[in-house]
This record gives sequence, C-alpha cells and structure tokens, in this order.
Amino acid sequence: MRIRIKTKWSNKVREVSVEETVSVLAFNCWKIGMQTLLEIENENFQIDTQQQRIAIIEEIVALLIHSLDRMVHETIDDEDRATLIQLYAQKMADHVQDNARDFSGNGDYRTPFYEKLNERFAGYANTKWDNTKNKAGFSMGREFANNIIETLGSRDRKWALDYLQQVLLPDFFALYLKTVKSVGLIEDDGEGSKLDSQHHLITDKEEQVKNVAMPRYEIADKE
Repeated sequence: MRIRIKTKWSNKVREVSVEETVSVLAFNCWKIGMQTLLEIENENFQIDTQQQRIAIIEEIVALLIHSLDRMVHETIDDEDRATLIQLYAQKMADHVQDNARDFSGNGDYRTPFYEKLNERFAGYANTKWDNTKNKAGFSMGREFANNIIETLGSRDRKWALDYLQQVLLPDFFALYLKTVKSVGLIEDDGEGSKLDSQHHLITDKEEQVKNVAMPRYEIADKE
C-alpha cells in the first residue's frame, strides 16, 4: 500500500497540543481507511452499497483507535490515555458523520459509530498484541477480519478471512504505525517500518505477541 502520510509540523522544537496531534492523526487515519477500502474493492470483494463502504472504514478506524491505546499503554497514564482516545474517537466520528451524510443524507451517524466503537473495544480488549513491534497479534487480526467479513456480501465470506488478516492488515497497519510515530505519540526507534525517499511505506514482518490487560472505555460524545 503506497499513500503519502501528512504531518502538520516540521519544527519539532515547538510544543504541539493534544488536539493538534489528534487532528493530524485522524486525518491520516481516514486516508488509510479509504485506501484500504480501495484495496478491498480492487480484490473484487462484494461491496454493493455506500453504506457498506462506510461500515468497512468504520471497522478499520475502530481497530486503529484501539491499537493506539495499546501503543501508548505503557507510556501514558490511564487518565491522559483515556482523554487521548476520547478525543481521537470524537475526531473520527466527525469524519464518519461528514462522509455518511454525503452518501445517505442528513442524520445522526456519530451515535451508531460510538456504539460500534464500544462494542469493538470490548471485543479487542482480550486479544493479543505484539508489544515488541507494536502490531496486532493473531487473535486481534482474526477479530478484525471477522468484523470486516460481516460487512461484505455473502459471496466472499468463505475466502476473505486469510486475505484480510494475512495480507491486508499487515500492509495498512505498517503505514499506521509510521503515522503514529510521525506525530510523536510513540518513539521512532528506526526499526521496523521505514519510509523511502518519496515518503512511501516499506513494510516488514510481525513478530512475537503477548496479552495486555486493557481498560474497556465507554466512548461517547462530550460536546
């Protein structure tokens, strides 16, 4: 997967607010979701409606939001981490609202998205995470793939699982990891995913996994 990631700051000395960080991360997260959807469609999976497309992007976004929680679990305290995830979820809900409204007309698309996040966070909470490489473990990847499968037409459900988990997930997740590093939420140690001279992602392989006890957030609109 080759898409450009965009960061907002070139001067790394200045202090960057949480709101700025989340805004840039959410922008790139939505781009990753759209590009991943395109990859799925290019594989000829059965996607018949715009609502299916939004649902697929929501599943990708839900995984990425939960994964950020895993990434910063040991470096940000519980209260600040909850605030970060809440802001991130709200910003992604704005993207969902704007895009779903364009496809389906006026309505409240944030509330169903928050409900989906709460459900997905509970599902992912007890799955495995690769703490060394900051990547989804096998059980998390399988959970994600099954969630995507539920949005596809019945024609593809039998053979989509391996592609979604083994091919698609490592591809887009490597780009997401680089994006999180680029906004400074986790340290860029120079290992694993790298960018070439054109700012294109070069992926690598995932390694060992372990369980991490995760809180079960209740994401809701604080406005």
